[in-house]
Amino acid sequence: MLSQGFLNLNKPFDWTSHDCVARVRKLLRLKRVGHAGTLDPAATGVLPIALGKATRLLQYLPENKAYKATIRLGVRTTTDDLQGEIITSQPCAGLSLAQVKSVLPQFEGKIEQIPPSYSAIQVDGKRLYDLARQGKTVEVPVRTVKVFQIDILDWREGDFPELDVAIACGSGTYIRAIARDLGAILETGGTLSALIRTQSSGFDLTDSLTLSDLESKLQAGIFQPICPDVALQHLSSVSLPATSAQKWCQGQRISLTFNVPEIVRVYDEETRFLGIGQLQDEVLIPEMVYEPIS
Repeated sequence: MLSQGFLNLNKPFDWTSHDCVARVRKLLRLKRVGHAGTLDPAATGVLPIALGKATRLLQYLPENKAYKATIRLGVRTTTDDLQGEIITSQPCAGLSLAQVKSVLPQFEGKIEQIPPSYSAIQVDGKRLYDLARQGKTVEVPVRTVKVFQIDILDWREGDFPELDVAIACGSGTYIRAIARDLGAILETGGTLSALIRTQSSGFDLTDSLTLSDLESKLQAGIFQPICPDVALQHLSSVSLPATSAQKWCQGQRISLTFNVPEIVRVYDEETRFLGIGQLQDEVLIPEMVYEPIS
């Protein structure tokens, strides 16, 4: 069914994540559409979209993400990317790649990060970008994020040198903040000039569809959403015999005689995906029944 599963969308430039959801909802004529992990309008790349009741599975998707980013040094902006107003602009032609390499390790591992003032984080129930647009200054809470790896892809010298990097990180990491803070450490200023999300929630850019691709496939009648459980392969699975599977789908707890991780995919003996279960003391508890057995 067109209305069930996931879509690995390649978000276009200058579209909000909400814009993409609205467009997919209209193309599929479907009310229940959601996304995993907001992308800024100026960013492109992987935006996982959940269709129909697969929206209930968004919380179980893997959290790790990967990006290709271009950082421009010598410039600071209000939004920490080129979409904002320039705060300072100072040529730094003497800056070397060796200097950049010497400080980049400070951004790997568990790091403390102050999100950009123009971001969707809420303070006292209000979005930071709304407060920033009203000219209000608030204290943005520091958060701890994980950056697994940063690899340098390219370096372009000039008055305002640019650094291309590949970044693998955990959920909640702001690449704009890394660009800003790198410029601060180098005492040059820095801002994000381009961003592509190459991986998100288990989806990869190489397998993504643009909105034009989606529309063409729908017109040709060949669009098939990604099966719900395919996006959950990072979770272990258990298979239940017919009687136990039916009881589990009815909300009953099932005793297990073997150890499995706490959160698992649940199947019946015909390999039909039933939903998500939670194991507690060798008892499998229904956490989310996706496909009940009648």
